[in-house]
Amino acid sequence: MIPCPRCGAQAPYAPENPWRPFCSERCRVIDLGNWASETYRVPVVPGPSDTPPDTEPGEK
Repeated sequence: MIPCPRCGAQAPYAPENPWRPFCSERCRVIDLGNWASETYRVPVVPGPSDTPPDTEPGEK
């Protein structure tokens, strides 16, 4: 048994639980909705390829 990531209720982490790791379809759908609405976000650290290229003064 593991705690449901959404509500904390104990849920079996086994093939018999079609919603694992969630305790129910309701908790699974709420979690999916939070990802779809961007309530949850994966933090991004800008890397060197994410910065605009240097330009010469006066260039656009």
